[in-house]
Amino acid sequence: MEGRVSITVYRARIDGEISTGERNFCSKCGSALWLFSLDYPRLLHPFASSIDTELPVPPEHTHLMVGSRASWVEIQAGPKDQVFDEFPDESIADWHTRMRMTTR
Repeated sequence: MEGRVSITVYRARIDGEISTGERNFCSKCGSALWLFSLDYPRLLHPFASSIDTELPVPPEHTHLMVGSRASWVEIQAGPKDQVFDEFPDESIADWHTRMRMTTR
């Protein structure tokens, strides 16, 4: 199977409500492809596992939502990494701009 016909969408139920986030998967193999939400129509979030081209190594990482991680999850932050209990104020797009890792 190839193309759009092979893609299926999952929308999670959160607190009894259907999420606006659409998780797109390959219906044949189950690979996670991307997340899209009508709440943020200009954004598309690909799953890292779906990227099949080489990407540059970032100079730092941002670890977020660590305040709700499982107790057995160890944060392996590097010296330049930022760690947040919840979401940082900086957006993904802003981080890429600051790191000069954009194509624009």
